[in-house]
Amino acid sequence: MVRVTMGAPRRQKKNRYFKQAKGFRGGRSTLWRTVRETLLRAWAFSQRDRRAKKRMFRRLWIVRVNAAARARGMSYSAFIDGLKKANVVLDRKQLSEIAIHDPAGFDALVKEASAARQ
Repeated sequence: MVRVTMGAPRRQKKNRYFKQAKGFRGGRSTLWRTVRETLLRAWAFSQRDRRAKKRMFRRLWIVRVNAAARARGMSYSAFIDGLKKANVVLDRKQLSEIAIHDPAGFDALVKEASAARQ
């Protein structure tokens, strides 16, 4: 019986994989089995690290908001608690941008949060 090798579709698939593996070291960019294994790992890591990137940015925003709030005599947790009690709906990213680019606006938020806590 004749062995069927799929012809053009298989070559196209391999070419797609090899194109994605361009720049990898050694056999990781030239050997079909190694390319496939390497790309599977790379895709898994890229999905994992997209999640990790979101966590890291949230940590950064919290650090920035904490530093800005402490500079105005209030802890981060007290500040966030005051904002929730004052029904101010801003996420950490927006708060950190305000803290950096609009100090007067952040001062107003701190006053509002401290007033809502009392």
